[in-house]
Amino acid sequence: MIDEKHDFETRDEATSDLSRRDFIAMSVAAGIVAASGSASAAAMPVTETDVAIKTPDGMCDAAFIHPSTGSHPGVVIWADAFGLRPVMRDIGKRIAGEGYSVLVPNPFYRVGKAPFFDTDKVSSFNFQTDMPKIQPLMASINAPGAAEKDAVAFVAFLDAQKEVNKSKKIGTQGYCMGGPLVVKTCAAVPNRVGAGGSFHGGGLVTDKPDSPHLLASKIKARMYFGIASNDDMRQPDAKDKLKESFAAAKVPAEIEVYSSKHGWCVRDMPADTSGPIYNMGDAERAWGKLLALYKTALA
Repeated sequence: MIDEKHDFETRDEATSDLSRRDFIAMSVAAGIVAASGSASAAAMPVTETDVAIKTPDGMCDAAFIHPSTGSHPGVVIWADAFGLRPVMRDIGKRIAGEGYSVLVPNPFYRVGKAPFFDTDKVSSFNFQTDMPKIQPLMASINAPGAAEKDAVAFVAFLDAQKEVNKSKKIGTQGYCMGGPLVVKTCAAVPNRVGAGGSFHGGGLVTDKPDSPHLLASKIKARMYFGIASNDDMRQPDAKDKLKESFAAAKVPAEIEVYSSKHGWCVRDMPADTSGPIYNMGDAERAWGKLLALYKTALA
């Protein structure tokens, strides 16, 4: 569950940072989602296709998932450190069923084609001993300029598809490692990206000159940051620096701390030493926040 005290504080702060009209629109959208459940009563049928996207650094394999008819706002999904795999495709299918044309790229295409981990291997991953397996993968997308180049290529791909309504802004969402990539995407293509959602994002605020939170002045999108409780405990001032940066840039950003652990939104996340990480209740709450964000900012 969300930390209610911090939830109240961030909502109160959001009211002062956003126009009253925008805040009411976001609240109404969230209320509608909460009342109807986070999933649509009747999700649209979707079509999934494996595609290859040319980038400055090579060919990126990806899943393109969209409603079977019509054109819809585009969405880019940034995976966690385990990359493109069935669970990330499922997230893509679910958001596509809500009326979006979705690209789920392999963030590690510079190293090889996905999947690097199947669901069984992710579920049995040992954070104490197996980290060397994913560090080179993460390094490939976190290299200077890599995510920005990819973001431009991914948005261009979406804009070239007949299933994407180019009169609507594009949304982007990311998990764990994908959180900072959402921020970089919003900053790299500010005139096209209208919404960014980071869920248990890691490394959003660092002491380096290229810290993602310092990109706020380049962003025009509406932002949502869902922060894990253990991330907040490790870096309690990060949420405040994040808020200050976006407020100074006059970029609407809602920031909430959940009582769940880092990784709570992703169904195949392995357990850690204290038990399960995935939390269905909070994952559904976060999903409702994402839908409210998209319904408000991509309309």
